[in-house]
Amino acid sequence: MSYEPPTPPAELPTDLVDTLNGYSPDQLQHVAHYAETLAEHKERETRLEEESDDSEVKARPDDLPDEVPTKATITIKEINDNRYYYWQWRDGDKIRSKYKGPVSPD
Repeated sequence: MSYEPPTPPAELPTDLVDTLNGYSPDQLQHVAHYAETLAEHKERETRLEEESDDSEVKARPDDLPDEVPTKATITIKEINDNRYYYWQWRDGDKIRSKYKGPVSPD
């Protein structure tokens, strides 16, 4: 083992290197463990997203309106003591809904 401190990778921001240099050996071990776990998690998330993009599109339900995406789910909302079905899906950071019909036809 060298008596010289290690050279940080060029890809790391200077402020992060400075912060890490101020940590104790114990804290650095915790950071190293967390960084490894976080990297594995992010790689898994990326892999799952790529797999879901590649997966075969399911058949479109007959009662699904054209403007509603295939991955939409049905949600029940209660309004004025009446229950209604809504199609619901995520559109970026927003959740979109479209009326489907009453839960009970009465």
